[in-house]
Amino acid sequence: MSPTEIRATIGLAGVYGLRMLGLFIILPVFAFYAEDLPGGDNYTLVGIALGAYGLTQAILQIPFGWLSDRIGRKPVIYLGLILFIIGSFIAAMATDIYWVIIGRVIQGAGAISAAVMALAADLTREEHRTKAMATIGMTIGVVFAISLIAAPVLNQWIGVPGIFAMTGVLALLAMVVVKKIIPDPVISRFHSDTEASPANFRSVLRDTQLLRLNYGIFALHAVLMALWLVVPLTLRQAGMAADDHWQIYLPVLLLSIVLIVPAIIYSEKKAKLKQVFVAAIAILLLGQLLLAMTFESVWGTALALLVFFAAFNLLEASLPSLISKIAPVGAKGTAIGIYSSTQFLGAFAGAAAGGHLYGEYGSSALYAFCGVLLVVWLALAMTMKAPAAVRSRMYPVQEMDSDQSKELSRRLAAIPGVFEALVLVNERVAYLKVDMKGFDEEKVIQLLGEKT
Repeated sequence: MSPTEIRATIGLAGVYGLRMLGLFIILPVFAFYAEDLPGGDNYTLVGIALGAYGLTQAILQIPFGWLSDRIGRKPVIYLGLILFIIGSFIAAMATDIYWVIIGRVIQGAGAISAAVMALAADLTREEHRTKAMATIGMTIGVVFAISLIAAPVLNQWIGVPGIFAMTGVLALLAMVVVKKIIPDPVISRFHSDTEASPANFRSVLRDTQLLRLNYGIFALHAVLMALWLVVPLTLRQAGMAADDHWQIYLPVLLLSIVLIVPAIIYSEKKAKLKQVFVAAIAILLLGQLLLAMTFESVWGTALALLVFFAAFNLLEASLPSLISKIAPVGAKGTAIGIYSSTQFLGAFAGAAAGGHLYGEYGSSALYAFCGVLLVVWLALAMTMKAPAAVRSRMYPVQEMDSDQSKELSRRLAAIPGVFEALVLVNERVAYLKVDMKGFDEEKVIQLLGEKT
């Protein structure tokens, strides 16, 4: 990667991370804050407040990406960050649960994810784009881990209103990063690998394999958000002060990451993607059941969290990879866009439904709700087709007409190791799905060289 590409990737990862930090960081402490907030005795409202950002994020993420095609990437990112700042300070100054909900709704309305990915595509060459996207995507996991560890400490120092205000200030800093560090793109155009196309919606939504994965990310984040309504209270009930919860979260997260590395390597090298994926869902279900059974013990809850987060982190890493392997090469961006929107919708649904069930029927109902979601997911995963062990590759191509692009697509698809190939004239790029073991990249480069 060139220095400009590296700068753009790091800068955009930072912007994305700062914004996601603002959404995640209240999760471990919000249940405690709501107890003393007017209206906080209504757990349905507490759940809505916790997950409200997900609803507006799910609704506006793809439209914001389309808007960035019309008015530019940076203006949309600035707009999204401004909305996030407004929402953060409304939540910080909230006098009751309703104003917190309004603040969280506005926070989520700053849906810049698609615009950030599109700008990253504008600023990186095809051969390096996957690295850039992976770097930006990894910030979600890193920021989530930081949020769980930092939130109890920050809550002790500045409280939840202070945390909301801090995230607003961080979003202001992100605007400076966009202005001063991230380059302006020389050419800004649509990218099928990162952006959603209305023309591809029907085919993606009718693909039963992709629908299974979309349900999976919905269930995964619904369960996660529902559990944050009870896990902090469970630890406190077991005798651990809220300010000390990071002492559980830190080792659990670190050890869970260590545990999933061998599983990821095994699934990729041995082409056991489905087997590992199904096993991870089963382990996630086990972790959730253990949480329901160990509510009187700090160490029991810690063990249950370790089982849960080992599976959660493995699934969070596996799902985007499976989407890329299964989605048609020309509709990858659309598949990812729908997948991401479904993820945020799951966060809202899980928090809202979990809050209602917990408030009306107790923790057993919440855990039963989570268990049903995961059992259904396990059944869907067991009946899915094993995905091919393929990876995506992109290569720039010169200008050509439609007939030439079809012929080039046909010849690329005939090269050993190529599962699927598509040349898009308007993007001047060839998208390939390849089996790295049998892939003859020299023939691809040679063929593309003949056409340039």
